[in-house]
Amino acid sequence: MSSIKLSTSLGRLGALTAALLAPAVAFAQEAAPAAAEAVAAVPVPDKGDTTWMLLSTILVLLMTVPGLALFYGGLVRAKNMLSVLMQVMMITAIVMIIWVTYGYSLAFTDGGSLNLFVGGFSKMFLAGVDTTTLAESFSKGVFIPEYVFVVFQMTFACITPALIVGAFAERIRFSAVVLFVILWVTFVYFPIAHMVWFWGGPSAYTAPTGLIFSFGAIDFAGGTVVHINAGIAGLVGAIMLGKRTGYKKEIMAPHSMTLTMVGASLLWVGWFGFNAGSNLEANAYAGLAMINTFLATAAAIISWAAVETLVRGKASMLGAASGAVAGLVAVTPAAGFAGPMGAIVLGFIVSPVCYFFVDVVKNKFNYDDSLDVFGVHGVGGILGAIATGILVNPALGGAGIVDYSTADFAAGYAGTATQVLAQLKGVLVTVVWSGIGSFIIFKIVDSIVGLRVSVEAEREGLDLSSHGEAAYHS
Repeated sequence: MSSIKLSTSLGRLGALTAALLAPAVAFAQEAAPAAAEAVAAVPVPDKGDTTWMLLSTILVLLMTVPGLALFYGGLVRAKNMLSVLMQVMMITAIVMIIWVTYGYSLAFTDGGSLNLFVGGFSKMFLAGVDTTTLAESFSKGVFIPEYVFVVFQMTFACITPALIVGAFAERIRFSAVVLFVILWVTFVYFPIAHMVWFWGGPSAYTAPTGLIFSFGAIDFAGGTVVHINAGIAGLVGAIMLGKRTGYKKEIMAPHSMTLTMVGASLLWVGWFGFNAGSNLEANAYAGLAMINTFLATAAAIISWAAVETLVRGKASMLGAASGAVAGLVAVTPAAGFAGPMGAIVLGFIVSPVCYFFVDVVKNKFNYDDSLDVFGVHGVGGILGAIATGILVNPALGGAGIVDYSTADFAAGYAGTATQVLAQLKGVLVTVVWSGIGSFIIFKIVDSIVGLRVSVEAEREGLDLSSHGEAAYHS
């Protein structure tokens, strides 16, 4: 009898418990789908896109060290080889630290009342950036980890000031290089990067943008940000430092075309990260940028060799390497916009133009741009930026310009006059900003540490006079 009473009591207790828990169970059943929907709403970066961007970042570093370092190093005299290697490596290291301290924030955040020209300080020291934050690509709702975007753009910031040193190689103080780079990336590079590339992304295409972006100017991988910017700064620096001692009186031939060829080849390989990586996704547009980087470069090599053969009777390895870089520079802004045939035309055109500036204009105006930074990067970048406005036309095989205000993100073309005018405005702003900014910074550096080494140090060579060691021992 007692067992029956116990069973009855337990049954009543179970029923009471079930009644009390019923609302909680119901709530849990309702909350589960909601939680699942919330998880589904958080974008998950595609591992293929992320992997491609990690690889692209490493490729851009390869462009700088060892690529650019060896390319420039081979072009100078043996007594200055190590100095160029040291300058490129030190610039890379310095800019990396500056980039995560405040550079990324100035380039890729909203600058408030100054947003047309520069970003703000909301992400100084990478505040708010962690393993959960994302950066949107050029497709709505497609993201990569923000850390990956930060480090990819960091490599662009590193190589740009490193390009400049070729213009005044063999005669600048090492301390002047260090101080110049710190000031230049802060007041010239970061603002230009912001003006050209800062926008809200396809999910916020109406958000405030940088000045040059607001013109409607397009720059796929840095024709303005990197090459025109560096080319103009290099020209200003070459003029302000003056010509090398013995310029046009002594033989100043490259000491190792072998190393220059190796450096140019590494630049070409690394440039696929530069151009195709700028798509931010591993898709057909990255493939378009890749094939254009192959074809424009090939055409430019052939074109430079043909010009040299016609003018001098012989095609040189120096000319082939110069043509390769000219083609890479010209196709950079057009990489994801031009069609493959347009890229070939661009490559064939850029070499004769750059050759003219390197061989004729430089001699006419008698400035000593040691490694032709302006003649190749500045001029090639300007030509490429303007030509991009033409070659993007779908009627010429171009990809068109995506209109993010349409439901299907249709690619169209505003017309040659409209787009070329936008490109010209972007080029003009970059030339003026870089030219004036670089001039002021060179003046400041000269007043603080002095720009140029002594004649005795220059004749001895910067390897020994500036670094106390030599690249070669015989």
